[in-house]
Amino acid sequence: MIEVDNIHKTFGDNHVLKGISTTFDKGKTNLIIGQSGSGKTVFLKCLLGLFSPEKGHIRYSGKNYADLTNAEKRDLRQDMGMVFQGSALFDSMTVEKNVSFPLDMFTKQSKSEMQDRVDFVLKRVNLIDAHKKYPSEISGGMQKRVAIARAIVMKPSYLFCDEPNSGLDPKTAILIDNLIQEITEEYDITTVINTHDMNSVMEIGKKIIFLKNGYLEWEGTNKEIFKTDNKAVTDFVYSSELFKKVRQMYIEERN
Repeated sequence: MIEVDNIHKTFGDNHVLKGISTTFDKGKTNLIIGQSGSGKTVFLKCLLGLFSPEKGHIRYSGKNYADLTNAEKRDLRQDMGMVFQGSALFDSMTVEKNVSFPLDMFTKQSKSEMQDRVDFVLKRVNLIDAHKKYPSEISGGMQKRVAIARAIVMKPSYLFCDEPNSGLDPKTAILIDNLIQEITEEYDITTVINTHDMNSVMEIGKKIIFLKNGYLEWEGTNKEIFKTDNKAVTDFVYSSELFKKVRQMYIEERN
């Protein structure tokens, strides 16, 4: 679990995060949504420990990040997996070398132990025969799966995803959403996803927080978002034609 208590973040005169408080539970896909400039990326970087809030606290499984020693912060960061927007694979490395990179950097496992772990996570993301391929030789969807495999190879307690469906076709995006949700539930990970994808909101939004101008404007589930009267939320989510159709279906079923 991650607990966020009244955090503020500024850059010069720009007050980006304005007293955000929320919780992200284990075993759930927690989504952050909002318009560009709402503070989503800064918030995610605060959760990752890349930015330090000037005020407020972030607790990981009850431990306040600001109170940790440098060694404890380093250990915590190694307990975090990250799926970047562009996958961020190393072009000069094969798939299996990309996935084993964190193990090479941060563990003292033997080569056979690392290979077993790499084989396991690649199988888990449905990549059986891609070990020796390079990123340029596989599709965008496969690259995302490699990125997910690399993010979970260290058995993290926390998984962060920045626009994981960026650049993917709708069918592949759904497959990636389902994979992230399955892994989250299977390994009881605290997963936080920064997204613009309304399909993701509908499909895997076990908890959704909506940011607007640095404030937490609304939070709830993918079921509750259809019921909200918050104008900022409805203006944002129902700009999607898909959401308009689903909203209408929901209203008709209720009647």
